[in-house]
Amino acid sequence: MRESCVMVKHKRDLDLGGLTTRALRARRARLSRGLPDPGGFLAGSLVEQHRKCGKEGCRCARGELHGPYVYLSVAGRPVYVPAGLAEVVRDRLEVSARLQAALEEISAINLELLSRKELD
Repeated sequence: MRESCVMVKHKRDLDLGGLTTRALRARRARLSRGLPDPGGFLAGSLVEQHRKCGKEGCRCARGELHGPYVYLSVAGRPVYVPAGLAEVVRDRLEVSARLQAALEEISAINLELLSRKELD
């Protein structure tokens, strides 16, 4: 059987095979307890743009562009983020990245436990 699953690669990157089953379960429990609140999960990435308005005599004609305008890119579709919410969105994206990384590690641990026929 050919291994092409991302989790198999992640499992290899973590070198979980050298840990005991007990250590794997303890690590999984520790990761689970430390998970950020999933209620703040937000997928996507932030994109900042600066623009020229095209009006003669405007500061942007001299190179002082308007902006930054912040967008959340989700599945290739931009969603405008008001300036007052840009930091909140940045924080949520950071929490989301930590949540996703922890879930990937938990999945890799479960995959290792499954390969040992020790998944509970």
